[in-house]
Amino acid sequence: MSTHEPETYSALDAPEYAPAQFVRWFREVAPYVHTLRGKTFVVGFGGDLVQAGALNALIQDLSLLTALGVHLILVHGSRPQVNEQLRLKGFSYQFGRGIEPTSPEALECAKEAAGEIRLDIEAAFSQGLPNTPMSNAHIHIISGNFVTAQPVGVIDGVDYKHSGKVRKFDLDAMKKIISHGAVLLMSPIGFSPTGEAFNLAMEELATSTAIALSADKLIFMTRNSMLKDLNDNVITEIAREDADNLIRQGHLDEDTATFLQHASNAVKRGVKRAHLIPYELDGSILLEYFTHDGVGTMVVEDTLDDLRPATIDDIGAIVSLIEPLEADGTLVPRGRNVIERDVEKFTVLEHDGIIYGCVSLIPYPESKMAEMACLIVNPDWQGSGEGEILLRHAENKARALGVKRLFVLTTRTSHWFVKRGFVQGTLSDLPAEKQMNYNRSRNSLIFIKKL
Repeated sequence: MSTHEPETYSALDAPEYAPAQFVRWFREVAPYVHTLRGKTFVVGFGGDLVQAGALNALIQDLSLLTALGVHLILVHGSRPQVNEQLRLKGFSYQFGRGIEPTSPEALECAKEAAGEIRLDIEAAFSQGLPNTPMSNAHIHIISGNFVTAQPVGVIDGVDYKHSGKVRKFDLDAMKKIISHGAVLLMSPIGFSPTGEAFNLAMEELATSTAIALSADKLIFMTRNSMLKDLNDNVITEIAREDADNLIRQGHLDEDTATFLQHASNAVKRGVKRAHLIPYELDGSILLEYFTHDGVGTMVVEDTLDDLRPATIDDIGAIVSLIEPLEADGTLVPRGRNVIERDVEKFTVLEHDGIIYGCVSLIPYPESKMAEMACLIVNPDWQGSGEGEILLRHAENKARALGVKRLFVLTTRTSHWFVKRGFVQGTLSDLPAEKQMNYNRSRNSLIFIKKL
């Protein structure tokens, strides 16, 4: 009988199911875990998620986020369930996307559907079987009359009856609940000061909630409403103004346009990030947060006002950013004349007339590669994701040029790039022209990212 030692691997080289793979994953997500505690997430999902049987998996993932210190508000919809109630009661009327009149009969169906889903959510959060993700969770979920609603009223001669919109929130009560670690659950029913009930749209309720709480994230769990490019790849990040332009063009399907419009409105009014995430992908909300590129589309307010192509007037500011890093050896010295010659390759970050960051992109079309260089943020402005903004911009610009691989040369910041999906390469991986110009005396490390 023969015996052999179990195979061992480094964390970087481990196959998918080796223990070291888990170690590598755990180390990679650690930076994201540190940023979670105290953040406020508003998660909105429609009744179609419940209908698709995806509720339990979502609740398990949300349970993990609460364990990591996230302040969580859930906003659910119930449109398919309301339509089913209407059908069973013999009504031909069905709710579609958008605001529509709600009859007294439809309001009763909306109440029944909302109550049923609320109980399903509470039951899902109450799971606690051993050896399951919810074991020892002990999460309290609280719902109530936190929304004061008002009628939509009569528009263009149409009486919208019991369809309503948000008037205000009981923010003090809501903040108190989430500050104590409980999950706040909001159903799409609001109440007037006279006690009248109104049917609310989940998308509007979730967006208004996120804005009122100045949430860090608004997340919509959708069937398949992420934006995609011409190659059917998910567009992982889009500036709000670009999202608005897409909506105005009128080419998006109704669901995607609706979710994207609400995401854009939230970001415009102070929510830091808004996401469209596919609920049919198991663990999608975790993948969106704990991996660099995510699996959905994120709307951000970053590029239009602050990020722009450099001009000849910016050369002095770019030089002032670069010189300290040239002096300490982080960057290879390059004269002012070189920056002036290549200024069209630079992008700058500007705020109130102050340039506080820059990056350059040097394409090598024959190799379908590009070099990202001079990614710099003024130390006084670091800490709020400015480097990420510049990196994402360079990646998107490179993709638009048909670039398949982005590379950097670095002597001091290799870990930063590794955390963001770059892998170490060799000199032979670079375009021939770059190989010829490689400065061997600096012995810079080469990192490459597939786009």
